[in-house]
Amino acid sequence: MAKKNQSILVQGTPVKIQKVGPHDYICLTDMVSGFDGKGALIENWLKNKDTVLFLGIWEQINNPDFNSLEFEGIRNQAGHNSFYLSAKKWITATNAAGLIAKAGRYGGTYAHRDIAFEFGSWLSPEFKLYLIKEFQRLKDDENQRLSLSWNLNRTLSKINYRIHTDAIRENLIPDEVSSAQASFTYASEAELLNVALFACTAKQWREANPDLDGNIRDHSTIEQLLVLANIEAMNAEFIHMELTAKERLFKLNSIAIRQMKSLMANAEFINQLPNTQLNQGESHV
Repeated sequence: MAKKNQSILVQGTPVKIQKVGPHDYICLTDMVSGFDGKGALIENWLKNKDTVLFLGIWEQINNPDFNSLEFEGIRNQAGHNSFYLSAKKWITATNAAGLIAKAGRYGGTYAHRDIAFEFGSWLSPEFKLYLIKEFQRLKDDENQRLSLSWNLNRTLSKINYRIHTDAIRENLIPDEVSSAQASFTYASEAELLNVALFACTAKQWREANPDLDGNIRDHSTIEQLLVLANIEAMNAEFIHMELTAKERLFKLNSIAIRQMKSLMANAEFINQLPNTQLNQGESHV
């Protein structure tokens, strides 16, 4: 999981990076801290006509709520000696999303990385190249950690699946059953876990996602895989306790909901919480 607030060192200058939704925003205020003029450089860049045109095009491509009418007025004024534009004025007038003016501990003017790199070119080509290099290093490290985390939880899921199937074999499959019967029992228990965590069976997921390769678990998040590993182990214990499938389903669903809420407690992930809660008045078994 990527941190919301991070920092890189560019030619000896610490530069903060904030995650806003899925996007990275780089602190322009930090970028100019080692240059003469500091914050005034940002305003000098913003009043440049080419900058206004670039910002407007970026917003038109990436921001459906951009106020194009207000932008036209600003574009017509740009280039005049009396023209002045601050980040806050630009954001307020046009409902821009590419720039953010923040106060407080992590305050300053932040820009989407596309815009920050453009500002870096205007500020210093050398500084821009080091900025891109350090930013990419940060992203590579982040992706490596994410990959390791995903693989770890995938492995945990597989290990717990073995414990789970052993419990099924010992407690739910009678002696001398056929392989086909055994496979059907495993599949039924796997579907019980799918319903408890994903609120659908594997077949229902495939029908709802015909364009996706693989299965429902191949497209699971790290958090879902971790919860899946947990409820597999718990289901094995519930099977040993001789609970019925219906009893186990409701218990596992309640546990999955509670654990997912705990894992997704951070604000930036709360909207990704899967709709796993079952209608307690109906049987899904």
